[in-house]
Amino acid sequence: MTPNFSIKHSNYRVHEIPAIVAMAVYEKDCADWVDQAIGSIRQQSYSDFLYVIVIDGHISPELLAVIMQHAEDDERLVIIEGSANRGLATCMNFAIDWSLSLKPQYFFRMDADDISEFNRLEKQITYLTKHAHVAILGTGLIEINEQNNQVGSRVMPQTNRQITRLLPRRCTINHPTVCIRYKVFTDGYRYDDALQNTQDYFLWIELAAAGYIFCNLKDKLLRFRRVNDFYKRRGLIKSLNEFRARFRAMRWLKRLTPYNLFYACMVLGLRMMPSGVVKMAYKLDRHLLEKIIKH
Repeated sequence: MTPNFSIKHSNYRVHEIPAIVAMAVYEKDCADWVDQAIGSIRQQSYSDFLYVIVIDGHISPELLAVIMQHAEDDERLVIIEGSANRGLATCMNFAIDWSLSLKPQYFFRMDADDISEFNRLEKQITYLTKHAHVAILGTGLIEINEQNNQVGSRVMPQTNRQITRLLPRRCTINHPTVCIRYKVFTDGYRYDDALQNTQDYFLWIELAAAGYIFCNLKDKLLRFRRVNDFYKRRGLIKSLNEFRARFRAMRWLKRLTPYNLFYACMVLGLRMMPSGVVKMAYKLDRHLLEKIIKH
């Protein structure tokens, strides 16, 4: 076991489990939202899973108390504690590696400020059971604000052809909604833990280039938290990472076109603009994506 991580709480009594749900929590997460996130997974209509929560460094006593109360009430929760903040990719890679011995089939992502619909896991597993060729399955989502009120929605392209064709322009899988077959991980793929952001985008590009099949359900199976600073300027590092990801997708997926290059440069410029401009561009992008999906 990596010295940075240790098992803080574990009462599970299984040797094999079909599904793992993995979530990272760090010091800036809101205790109320984490409570709602955990509760939404515990109340799923599909129940045969372990919920691996990785505490990414120091967190407040209030936040820890929320997590540990859920763990005491539900033996499906495994709490892993990191001695220092290492980032989402490192936490998810550890959850993946730790759970391999349980021979799971499905890896679900969950974020600490979102809410999964009660039938999310069941619907995704049902689809993957019927479509053995699909390796990565996302869903649509509803965007909510701090008060849990709906402020938007997002439906992504559904077919592998649409998803991979659009990857050089946008991340076409909503990361908090994703379910990944464990075969992807036993084949050796992981998140790039050298990245502090956009880890999912880079992973989708790598998997698409390797020939794995993607799909998105049109069902909105997650309530995604869109907070007040959602439209603020992104940091230079994150914006540059997104640009790098788009350029890599163009090269690896053989879609290096003038339009894709122009789009990547345009988005990089927009990321540096005032929040009002970013908000307007975001809404326009959602509108254009819906038209692309319909056609």
